[in-house]
Amino acid sequence: MAKSARSAAPKLPSRYPYYLANRPVQANTDLEVRDKYRGTVATRVALADAAAVRKAIVAAHKAREAMAEFPPDARRDVLEHCVRRFRERAEELALALCVEAGKPIRDARGEVERLIDTFRIAAGEATRVGGETVELQVSPRARGYRGLVKRVPVGACAFITPFNFPLNLVAHKVAPAIAAGCPFVLKPSEKTPIGALIIAGILAETDLPRGAFSVLACSNDDAAQLVEDERIALLSFTGGLVGWDLKARAGRKKVTLELGGNAACIVDADPGRPLDEVVERLVFGAYYQSGQSCISVQRVYVQAALYDKLRKRLKAAVSGLRMGDPHDEGTFIGPMVDEAAAKRLEGWIAAARKGGAKLLAGGPRQGNMLPAALLENVPRDCDLYRQEAFGPVALLEPFEDFDDALDRVNDSDFGLQAGVFTGSLEHAMRAWDRLEVGGVIVGDVPSFRVDNMPYGGVKRSGLGREGVRYAIEEMTEPRLLVLRDPRTG
Repeated sequence: MAKSARSAAPKLPSRYPYYLANRPVQANTDLEVRDKYRGTVATRVALADAAAVRKAIVAAHKAREAMAEFPPDARRDVLEHCVRRFRERAEELALALCVEAGKPIRDARGEVERLIDTFRIAAGEATRVGGETVELQVSPRARGYRGLVKRVPVGACAFITPFNFPLNLVAHKVAPAIAAGCPFVLKPSEKTPIGALIIAGILAETDLPRGAFSVLACSNDDAAQLVEDERIALLSFTGGLVGWDLKARAGRKKVTLELGGNAACIVDADPGRPLDEVVERLVFGAYYQSGQSCISVQRVYVQAALYDKLRKRLKAAVSGLRMGDPHDEGTFIGPMVDEAAAKRLEGWIAAARKGGAKLLAGGPRQGNMLPAALLENVPRDCDLYRQEAFGPVALLEPFEDFDDALDRVNDSDFGLQAGVFTGSLEHAMRAWDRLEVGGVIVGDVPSFRVDNMPYGGVKRSGLGREGVRYAIEEMTEPRLLVLRDPRTG
């Protein structure tokens, strides 16, 4: 593990409780949370057992009616309270991210802003969960009938979130649930539980009905109840491909999955932006928070006429990225989540090179620190090309024909988002029509996301959509009312 001689280890509270039915429980300090850069124990968290998970499910199930009756303006007020408290505790939240996730401090502050955005958007949506009228008089037999539809909460929800965005991926489940009127049980990643527990502590300051929320760090075995218990009406999972197995075990409940990808970006002959700006965005998209993002740029297809020029500039930019202590304001590349993840990716890079790939930028691993890597001529059958790298690496490949580039993007088991740099409206629209992804980002990298847009994928990348309003739709169901006018006889 790389060390910093200049900075002392930042301090977090020595322990955190879990939250069971709105209340903190310091049952133990069994879960060690490590500083991902230093490798030392940063704090300890109460680890919930199977009995606690079961109690949380029972409490959420019992709270269904109270949450459904909790007025929309009161839900809005809860969410706005959270926004105020997040702003007050912004630096604490950023520090927690920096420690538990190894996220460079500038990126950590950016995620705190997105946390605030997500709750702020949800506060606005809380009083707009409406319905519609349905014109039923489509034939003589239906004259005098009126149809009204409202959206009602599905009931108790189970949320499981990964390590890479400990605040914002939690926010994208919790904030819509509150706006929709759904009680929930959340299992954050055992590697990065602190942010979720701080959010829970702020929710505990509000007047949400008892049982409205539980936030429990627990083992995967004990979390199986969240998947299989029939009292849970909806499971929302963000993480790896194990999500498809969870769906198979979930029974009759609704399931939303966001399972990642190996996102591609096309740079057309006319990219529509100066080449230096394209390079800047590619560097951000591929290496932001050490590439540990579901929509990190992994495959870059460059029109042949631009290939040599872009390769030269991108190689120089990647080689100049600063790796080190995430608490340092100048650090761009921080640690991967653990040494096992770094070793896996190091092995994939080595296998690609053995198969003929050329390393343009990169270097040896140091513990869980892996320098930003850039490769070309990567064999299309190797893991580095076919699987989700989830680390600081990108692959370059030239193309001649735009339609061929679209085919290469689609030659993947994943389909979350894709980026297209082009000055051609025809090419932009063709990409939107043909790319088998949940979102096409024209003029930027696939790593772009705003928290009110629909977000999710196709193929192995997932099922359903997040983004506050779209998540609320997943967490509610339409309920029809038909009224017959007695004057019609």
